Amino acid sequence: MTLEELAAGTGLTKSYLSKVERGQSVPSIAAALKISRVLNVDVAQLFSDDPQAGSLTVDRAADRGSERQHPIAAALLGKSMSPFVVRPSRQFSAHHNPTHPGQEFLFVHSGTIELSHDGHIVALESGDCAYFDATVEHKLRRVGAAPAEAIVVALNAPTRTTGATPG
Repeated sequence: MTLEELAAGTGLTKSYLSKVERGQSVPSIAAALKISRVLNVDVAQLFSDDPQAGSLTVDRAADRGSERQHPIAAALLGKSMSPFVVRPSRQFSAHHNPTHPGQEFLFVHSGTIELSHDGHIVALESGDCAYFDATVEHKLRRVGAAPAEAIVVALNAPTRTTGATPG
């Protein structure tokens, strides 16, 4: 598939997709879900150099590094959910597509985070949770100088097809 075809299918720009492909940009959860849907692959394959089948993966905190977004269980294919460890910056992220089909669950592990959902800002402290419709524009930022970390689980709703009804 060409970058043009992928861009047309995802609604993301060709230049942005090229940066993702070359490892110069890490896609947002919404963008990763769109890319994986068009490529018809598990979203984990976008983050893993060596995907492997299995029924259990363990993700060690010591192996995560300091990136802002880290997929959990990247090597496990066929997941119904797409979990990530997210470390928001002090500014709301400016992702190209802050929406995706499905729902998200957010658990604040440490620090204070603000969730902007459909323009409404909600402050979430360590231990707080939010569950929301991901088809509505949403983004995160941390509050204050202290680092913040959250677990985000995206449930990627299947694309609905039109046409014949099952019978």
